[in-house]
Amino acid sequence: MVSKVTIAPQGPEMSELVQGYWRLAEWGMTPQQRLSFLKQHIELGITTVDHADIYGNYECEKLFGEAIKLEPSIRDQIEIVTKCDIKLCGDKTPERKINHYDTGVAHIYESVNNSLERLNIDCIDVLLIHRPDALMDADEVAEAFSELHKVGKVKHFGVSNFTPRQFELLQSRVSKPLVTNQVEINPLNFEVAHDGTLDQLQMLRVRPMAWSCLGGGSIFTGATEQAERVRAELELIRQEVGAESIDQVIYAWVRRLPSKPLPIIGSGKIERVSAAVAAMDIELTREQWYRVWVASKGHGVP
Repeated sequence: MVSKVTIAPQGPEMSELVQGYWRLAEWGMTPQQRLSFLKQHIELGITTVDHADIYGNYECEKLFGEAIKLEPSIRDQIEIVTKCDIKLCGDKTPERKINHYDTGVAHIYESVNNSLERLNIDCIDVLLIHRPDALMDADEVAEAFSELHKVGKVKHFGVSNFTPRQFELLQSRVSKPLVTNQVEINPLNFEVAHDGTLDQLQMLRVRPMAWSCLGGGSIFTGATEQAERVRAELELIRQEVGAESIDQVIYAWVRRLPSKPLPIIGSGKIERVSAAVAAMDIELTREQWYRVWVASKGHGVP
């Protein structure tokens, strides 16, 4: 059973594992099947769900909202995280020439209102700025955050993929402290462990959310030398700790970081979700953690 934790000193409670819905449009589920899947991972203790306005070409929030509509009371059992600021080109936005970012007040308001409508909810638990915007005016974002909280549309705010300095800049302007930074963490890419990102969050006692923990599947199928080294080492450790699969070792590896990341699960198969929950009981030694580090880097520690 997954426990709930407070993710920041003034932040909300979220489950220690998060169910990601960025591939929901690919799962081929009916609204009832989506509701059943949601109920199943809630029973496992995974009550926090991760969305973004753009996921599935702006469709995933709507698909999730259709499931919520079937049983509105289930809203009280979950924490909904969603994101804004990426503007995608496509059939829904023919006026756009290129993909770009927009952290202006008008777009943040528009994105939040659209997410609320698609998700069939009245309030977002945590809203994240999805990607760093070179044109971000921190005062403007702070103004939007303050107004959205004042009118009851968003409870908490955070960011995604921000550098420490970008996080610090926005934190210096907002009246309500940022509660998380959602970043990529997996055995093939964990630069946030070395560039100050996780150090800053540990200092602030803010827990990161970890996306792409399984490297988008490349850890399992990648033919690069790095992927092959990592896969082999994970298999050895799997045997040592008695794990069912190397993905369980990966989740344990991510959770071993002292900033205490909340891994996001991307699978729509409840068996895979249950396996991730079982990984909560796996504890890696420092040496086992660094063996994966060495396999990834291709050299020993300095």
